[in-house]
Amino acid sequence: MEIAVQAVSHQYGGHHALDNINLCLKPGLTMLLGPNGAGKSTLFALITGLQKLTQGSITFDGATLSQSRTSIMAKMGVVFQQSTLDIDLSVKQNLSYFASLHGISTTSALSHIQGLLDELDLTTKLNTKIRNLNGGHRRRVELARCLIHKPSLLLLDEPTVGLDIESRHLILRVVQALAHSQNVSVLWATHLFEEVKHNNNLIVLSKGRVLAHDQCEALLAKYHQQDIEHLWQHLMQEGS
Repeated sequence: MEIAVQAVSHQYGGHHALDNINLCLKPGLTMLLGPNGAGKSTLFALITGLQKLTQGSITFDGATLSQSRTSIMAKMGVVFQQSTLDIDLSVKQNLSYFASLHGISTTSALSHIQGLLDELDLTTKLNTKIRNLNGGHRRRVELARCLIHKPSLLLLDEPTVGLDIESRHLILRVVQALAHSQNVSVLWATHLFEEVKHNNNLIVLSKGRVLAHDQCEALLAKYHQQDIEHLWQHLMQEGS
């Protein structure tokens, strides 16, 4: 799925959360790098329709949410910053409930993501209640859940915040593999430099404005920087 964001601005009261955003997402992994308050979550809210778009346009393979909401949402998988799992249900029950919302049987759902469950170390935890899992495994469940219906667009809003190093690396590795092996457009919001790899597409967002948007290696070469952190510092100084 290709997502085009054109001239999008958004305000909360008098605060400009997003200021004339233009970007295009294609299949593959795109990292959305920005500090807290940059506008990352606002952009996610507009893409998912949780916030009403008041200025600009967002299209999904040429269609807007108002034109094709049902079909677009059916192709979208989302992991928000705040967990949306039912902690009193087991892993399997959470997966089953989500699958049923998409008209998928539990058997079919588990069969589709069995390899992923194994890789995420969840197979032996299917009957464990969410409240008894640590933060890393809860986040792994959310990732598995959002892939049940084979989405072509995956939105991950700070998916590794507060997680242990093992879980962070595992989730990043799984998502990178997914983006490269399947025709999935992935937008991963983060404030962590180390999560951005040189082969990723990169969007740098600060104070509601896009400071850079290109393949990471191309940006490093363009601005003559040796790594992501130095690139970030350069863009912050240039954009201030």
